[in-house]
Amino acid sequence: MKKATIYTRKGDNGTTALADGTRVAKEHPRVEAYGTIDELNACIGMLAAALTDDRHIQQLERIENNLFTIAGGMAQESKPPTPIGDEETTALENEIDRIAALLPPLNGFLLPPKGEKAARANLARTVCRRAERRLVALHDHRTAVQEYAAYINRLSDYLFQLQRLLTEGEEKIWEIHCI
Repeated sequence: MKKATIYTRKGDNGTTALADGTRVAKEHPRVEAYGTIDELNACIGMLAAALTDDRHIQQLERIENNLFTIAGGMAQESKPPTPIGDEETTALENEIDRIAALLPPLNGFLLPPKGEKAARANLARTVCRRAERRLVALHDHRTAVQEYAAYINRLSDYLFQLQRLLTEGEEKIWEIHCI
């Protein structure tokens, strides 16, 4: 029996294969988009690893599954991507609203949080914003990709609200200091 290897050596020349078999340069905008989604998923996993609240952990696992669907959809050009559905974006909106009801009003821009859990949420949020920029830069107007963009946009809002919740009242408002 031949031992399977993880390396193929096919990417040594600076190209990679999309999920549909199309070979593109590793710096192709599509590769950059799904690679950033993958990076975001890693940040979501790091955030989940720091949490103990089952509700948040389950929500993050749902998000991880959706991000895999999005990355898979972005990793192909010739096949229609798998939609995630408006209900997933609506579920995020519902969670954003639930968390917002627990928080005081926001009266300015926040400095990055100092606590580990909130800092992980903030890092995930910033990577999410970059993923959104990479996704939009593709100018891919397929219906599922438009759903992806809406979902990723709402996900950054969710991560911001979760970050606020995880600061446990220790938010620091940005103050302008003129020299």
